[in-house]
Amino acid sequence: MGDLKLFQNSVLKTFNDDEKLVATRWASYQNYKSKVEAIKDFKEEEYQDGFLKDIFESCLGYTLKTTNPSSFNLEREKKNETDSKKADGVFYLNSEIIGVIELKAQDTRNLDKVQQQAFYYLSQHSKAKYVIISNFDELRFYIEKSTAYESFSLFNLTYEEFSKLHLLLAYENIKEEKALKIREKSNKFEQNISKELYKDFSNFRILLFDNLVKNNLNIEKSVLLRLTQKLCDRIIFILFAEDRTLLRTNTIKEIREEFINQKFTNYSLYDIYKFYFEAINKGDARLDIPEYNGGLFAIDELLDSLIIDDFILDENVQILSNYDFASEISVNILGHIFEQSLTDLEELQANIENVSFDKTKSKRKKDGVFYTPEYITRYIVENTLGKMCQEKREELKIIDISSPTNPKKLTKLEQQTKENLQEYKNWLLNLKILDPACGSGAFLNQALEYLINEHKNL
Repeated sequence: MGDLKLFQNSVLKTFNDDEKLVATRWASYQNYKSKVEAIKDFKEEEYQDGFLKDIFESCLGYTLKTTNPSSFNLEREKKNETDSKKADGVFYLNSEIIGVIELKAQDTRNLDKVQQQAFYYLSQHSKAKYVIISNFDELRFYIEKSTAYESFSLFNLTYEEFSKLHLLLAYENIKEEKALKIREKSNKFEQNISKELYKDFSNFRILLFDNLVKNNLNIEKSVLLRLTQKLCDRIIFILFAEDRTLLRTNTIKEIREEFINQKFTNYSLYDIYKFYFEAINKGDARLDIPEYNGGLFAIDELLDSLIIDDFILDENVQILSNYDFASEISVNILGHIFEQSLTDLEELQANIENVSFDKTKSKRKKDGVFYTPEYITRYIVENTLGKMCQEKREELKIIDISSPTNPKKLTKLEQQTKENLQEYKNWLLNLKILDPACGSGAFLNQALEYLINEHKNL
């Protein structure tokens, strides 16, 4: 599934590391990288010791018990405190287990399925805070039982990615609890930026609504309020999409420049926006825009007929455009904006009707309309859609699949597995998912992430 990040990138950049030590260990990492082709063929048990030595000891500064039995902070196969089960590895601080490591071989490509097992091992050690899962290529780092994680591809780390891995997991930094401090600062940052964004978004909505009321006297205010929110939703989509490369980078800037650089036309800024709205709805190869025909940008003649002063769109959208929707504004933050908007729109509607408004009796409170956090939608998806997929895989006998010995000449069993994988793919493509209480679409987004991941694993 798409990873929910533990840390804000802008916060990570404020924490320093020992650059000389990072450079030295980067050189050690090259030894691991040189073994990649061999590692791909290792079974889980064959390389667990080697992995802990090559990555944790050589690159991250830990000391294995087998290296120094009298002074170590990393141990292979440590029994749980409450039963006889063993994590593949644990690491210590002041003689207390603070982290567990669960390793799989390369044929385990979906580490989501390992998460529950790793979290179980975490719960069996009272002082443990950290969880690491790896299949020798992907390495995931969790803090406590949060489903958010940071992911690294160990087979092809850049120096920047290695530096980030080192900052979070090097033993010297674990001792200083840097990862915990970064997470705490990230949480505060997200809370603050969520408030700032909503303040700017709400201010834009009010100014836009007032401008629509001033310029469109023939349309009822309650209708204008609905159109105001729809236009705001379109703007937010573009801001989100351009920062996440779903649209061309700087699309908003491009729209503004198209408006400013007119020589033989006299289009309003809103006219230019409408050209792009149509392109987003239908697709436009010239603008490198795919067809996003989800309904938000569908033709709306009343919306298209509005008169809007240029400065309203220009100044206020520029303010919103300053936010980094790729790394700073998470889907969670957008969900909270959706949630808060429900109450604010009801209050604005009450003002239009000149009636009192009680927030405790709002539709959001009355109907229980709340944005569902990702860890909850993830849990729901894993136990509904995920369970269905697991049962289908079991039916088709495609749970644990090894790479064919000779891809050009499949054995009878390998040929049957290939056919079963194709049948599973067809089954996935024909799935239909309904969320009758859709709201912001959080469940459907999570379901889509799950299905994308299933396809990637085929």
